[in-house]
Amino acid sequence: MWKLFLAFTIIPALELYLLIQIGAWVGPGLTVLIILLTGSVGAWLAKREGLGVLRALEQESKQGFPSGNKLIEGLMVLIGGVLLITPGVLTDVAGFVLIAPPTRTLLAPMVKAAVMKRFNVTASAESQTVYGEAAPPAPEPKSPQLGHFDHPEL
Repeated sequence: MWKLFLAFTIIPALELYLLIQIGAWVGPGLTVLIILLTGSVGAWLAKREGLGVLRALEQESKQGFPSGNKLIEGLMVLIGGVLLITPGVLTDVAGFVLIAPPTRTLLAPMVKAAVMKRFNVTASAESQTVYGEAAPPAPEPKSPQLGHFDHPEL
C-alpha cells in the first residue's frame, strides 16, 4: 500500500515542487522547453538503445548463448524510456540511469537477481544452456495402447 502511495502521491508532488522551483529560477518558458527537450531526447535515446539491445539479443541467440541479461537490459531501456517521456526531474534522472549503457550493464545483473528472487526462480540442470547447446528435451509421455475392441472416440 505504501508503495502505491509513494508512486502516485509523493513522487509526483516532489516532481511538481522541483518543476515549480526550476520555473521560478529559469522561467516558465524555459522550463517547458526543458521538459519537451528531455522528452524528445529520451524517446530518441530509448529507440537507439532499444534497437541496440535487440541487435545484441539477436546476435547472442544466433550464437546459442543464454540472453537473460540482455532481456533485462531491454526491459530497463523500455522503463527508462517511459520515465524520460514522463515530465519531471526525478523521472528523467532515473530514466537516463536505466538507459545509459554503462549504468544499464552494471545494474542488469542486480536487477536480474532481484527479479529471480522476487519470483522464486531457480535454475535447474534441465533448463540451462551449456556452451551453446540446449539440454536434451524431456521425453514425451507415452499414449495408452488401444486394445482390439477399444475405439478412440468412445
